[in-house]
Amino acid sequence: MTQFLVAGLINLETTLRVEGFPLPYYPVTYPFFGVNSTVSGVGYNLAKALTVLGNPVDFLSLIGQDPAALVVNSALAQDGIPAGHVLPALKETPQSVILYDPQGRRQIHVDLKDIQESAYPPETFSEALMHSDACLLCNINFSRPFLAEANRAGKPIASDVHAVSDIEDPYNADYMAAAQVLFMSDERLPCSPEDWARRIFRRYGAEIIVIGLGQEGALLCVRHDNFIERIPAAHTRPVVNTIGAGDALFSAFVHTYFQSGDPYKALRRAVVFASWKIGARGAADGFLNAAEWNQILEG
Repeated sequence: MTQFLVAGLINLETTLRVEGFPLPYYPVTYPFFGVNSTVSGVGYNLAKALTVLGNPVDFLSLIGQDPAALVVNSALAQDGIPAGHVLPALKETPQSVILYDPQGRRQIHVDLKDIQESAYPPETFSEALMHSDACLLCNINFSRPFLAEANRAGKPIASDVHAVSDIEDPYNADYMAAAQVLFMSDERLPCSPEDWARRIFRRYGAEIIVIGLGQEGALLCVRHDNFIERIPAAHTRPVVNTIGAGDALFSAFVHTYFQSGDPYKALRRAVVFASWKIGARGAADGFLNAAEWNQILEG
């Protein structure tokens, strides 16, 4: 298995099932069993998925000194994710509220609290880096200083910049420049995903680009093969909520890619993993273990 270093967000996530979008005004509703609170966040989702798949993970994150932090620590223990590098350095733990409808569409509201103004201890990162095979550095500010150090150490970097629309995006440009494996979404692209991938290859040095296409699957781009083609989505069970689909795709891809070195196999398998995941309510729910995943792939 691959030893992954994951640096990214943890938040307390509340999901709310609604009847549809746009949301009409009403003073009160009673969506029985339609409100659910769990621990999530991009970093947490990646760490959990990779742990479920059997990989050792060093997870670096920041949480608050508040009651929500107790919930986070309980979830870390329950999910078997080491908590030693999850530091209570914030005033409050970030939170999110996610609305989702019967078609699985979602609207996300994220309160990052003071995490974007908070630093992670560099010596703790350096210690974890020594033992890692690959770094998953999420585009949250505290992980930004780690990009250069990981590159200097020769550790491969994978990063997901999510919904971008500008090739020189001032927030995400350093992640796009540093990552060897680069994920993003097609939701805000100003051109076709294929044209966008060619622009990224011309501007940055990523070896592999994956662009999530929602229900259409994903675009795989491999520099050394001059390969840019779409991989269709899989359909393994009914969709409940699409939140976390990109995190599932990303984590499943890197799990296979860093074992096999085969990006084609990695994405074909990852779309199946992500398809199963979106049959669950929360962003950190619905991850298959390796045996379950293989059973579906072979079935």
